[in-house]
Formats: sequence, C-alpha cells, structure tokens
Amino acid sequence: MDESASRVPLSAAQRDVHLEQLEDVRASMPTMADVVDLADVFSLLGDPGRVRILIALLAGRMAVRDIAAAVDLSESAVSHALRLLRAHRVVDVSRDGRNAYYTLADAHVRILLELGLDHVGHTVLLHSADGPDIQGRSSHDGGAHSAPPEK
Repeated sequence: MDESASRVPLSAAQRDVHLEQLEDVRASMPTMADVVDLADVFSLLGDPGRVRILIALLAGRMAVRDIAAAVDLSESAVSHALRLLRAHRVVDVSRDGRNAYYTLADAHVRILLELGLDHVGHTVLLHSADGPDIQGRSSHDGGAHSAPPEK
C-alpha cells in the first residue's frame, strides 16, 4: 500500500530532522492494518487474567478446567478469555472428543511472553501501586502517588 500520498510535507521547523533516518523509518514502517493488529495483541496483554492464562500455557497443552484451576479463575472467565485470545491468533485449540485443549499459537507468542517476563524481572515499574516510584520511594512512604501528610 502506498501511503506516501497521506504523508504531511515537512514544515520549516521540521527541516532540521535527520532526513535519511526519517526516510528509513518511513520505508520500514508496517502498514496501518499491521500496526492496528499489533496494538490489538498488546491490548489483549493488558489484562492480568489473560496474561496469567498465557503464562500457564507456557507449560504446554491444557484443558480449560486445568487452566482455570492454575490461575484461580472460573471456567467461564477462562473460556471467555480464550475466545478472545483465539480470535487474535494468540492461542490455538484442538479437540479430543468433548474436551478442548489450548496451546500457545506459535513460537512468537512464547517468545513475546518470555521476553516480557524477562523485562519485568529486570526493571522497576515507574507507576506501580505498591512498588517504588521514579525516585525509588515506596508509594506508602511519601512516594509520588501517596496522599499528603496530615497536619
């Protein structure tokens, strides 16, 4: 898809940008449809329940009842989450008689989860409700999100 027609010409203020880098970035930018699909996948990962389900599936093929027990959610909630994840090609389902078994859709999903887990294991959240704030203070000891001290 040629998106050059929708590009806004550079203004006088923007002329100091690095044009070669700008063109490289624009040339390698995915289509808007691909960007929207990627944003949808990341929005699915914005729900802790769905993330826990995916982490459980790192262990391999599992039935809904087993996933529900592993993540302490109802079978109904797990089934609903799996339908969403399946619709976005994040998980696959196979059937054995009346039983449905779910797996991660492919190695990309596994890698994304493993990289995300590695990332959170090595970083401090800047806006964690119970963790340290940007200055390293806990939100319960005068951090940025605590209430002002009482007089």
